[in-house]
Parts: sequence; structure tokens; C-alpha cells
Amino acid sequence: MSTAELHTLTGAYALHALPETERREFERHLGDCAACAQEVRELSATAARLGLAAAEAPPRELRDRVLREITTVRQEAPAAHGGPVRTGSTGRPGRWTAFALAACVAAAAALGGVAVWQNQVAQDARQEADQAQQRNRLVAQVLSAPDARTASGELAGGARGSVVVSRSENRAVFLASGMGRPPSGKVYQLWYNDGGAMRSAGLMDPSASDDAVLLDGPVDRASGMGVTVEPAGGSAEPTSSPLVLMDFPA
Repeated sequence: MSTAELHTLTGAYALHALPETERREFERHLGDCAACAQEVRELSATAARLGLAAAEAPPRELRDRVLREITTVRQEAPAAHGGPVRTGSTGRPGRWTAFALAACVAAAAALGGVAVWQNQVAQDARQEADQAQQRNRLVAQVLSAPDARTASGELAGGARGSVVVSRSENRAVFLASGMGRPPSGKVYQLWYNDGGAMRSAGLMDPSASDDAVLLDGPVDRASGMGVTVEPAGGSAEPTSSPLVLMDFPA
């Protein structure tokens, strides 16, 4: 896929509408394109706001009425002189011609399709906003927990990282400051250190130099955490030397 084509995928990516292969290719491009990264952030925020709006489907009685008329109204036969044949006072109204009914069916189907699409987009955006709100709530709970303890470490390039751990919440938050963008096609991945075995704890936003990230999963028996550079999408286990390793405070 050309760079020009990749520039057109920001909207579909923001709405999670790309196939897996295109998503991965676009995320590699996103690491090198500040304009696309900014547009994705703006579109994602807009989609989240749209998710709070009310989407209204066409009334159920419209579809029922159209389907009912289709079964009872006969198509008018052409007149011998070429003019339209009109029904009498006891017949069905002449305005319900087959063409009018077909138009109504098409309109109802189109409105229904648009409403379904709008509802799906709104539901997806609302779900994403709810998930972000839930993560922010958990971050706040960890940072404000009475037993919250902090450890810090230096990263390459002058960046600094701190981890806040709450055993009562059984969660940890990584606070990054001054981190540069990962190389093209790469992402920062967080890890729990379970006695020497590294357990994935999620990915960082590649466009954020300062961030507060809730580590995925519970702390459990983990004794520390680390950060590595991994291929876009993350790895099942570390494939590079850690940028930093930090022991959890006692």
C-alpha cells in the first residue's frame, strides 16, 4: 500500500474498521507520520463525543405499514389509451402504485441501514469511551491508594520512568516522562517480572512522550517490571534488551 493510500485510512483506523493486515501496516506508518497521528487523535475524540449523542432508528410502524401495503395493493394495469387506470371509491387508493411502494421500501431499507450503521458507530465509540474512563478510574485508585509505593528509573535519552504499585488494589501504573517515539514499526511494551519470567503488561501509546499507563493484569507475585521495544502489535515475550528494569518497592 502506498503512502498516499495510507494517509486516507485515518478515519477507518479511528473507528476500528480496518482489517488486521491493514491495521498493522497503518500502525507502522503512524509511527512515522505526525500528521496522521494527530488526525487519528482528533477523529477518535470526535467519535467518542458522537458516542454520547442519541441515534434514532426509523419508527417500527413505517416498515410494518410498507410491508402490509405490499401484500394488499395490486399493480395497476396500463389502460388501452395509454393513460393510468384509477381505482374506484371502493378500491385501494391510486397513489399507492407499485413504483411508490418500491420507493418506500428502498427508503425504509436505506434509513434502516443508515440507522444501524450510526448505532454501531455510536456503540463502538461509547464502548471505547467507557473503557478509557474505566482505565482512568483504576489509575486514580492506584495512585491514591493508602499503600501506594513508588520506584523510579532512568531510561535512554534522558527519559525517566516511575512505577506506582498498590498491593491492596493489586495493580500498577507506569508513569513515563520525556520518552522519544519508538522506531518505525515498533512500540514500547510493558512487562511484569514474575521471578525472572516476563509477563506482558500491555503497550504504550507510541505518540505520547509523557503518559500514565495502567499495566494490564494484576500484580500478583510480580517483583518488578520492565520496558522493551517490540514490533508493532507487541510480542508474546521480549525480543530486545530492556530499556529499564525496576523492582517494585517493598
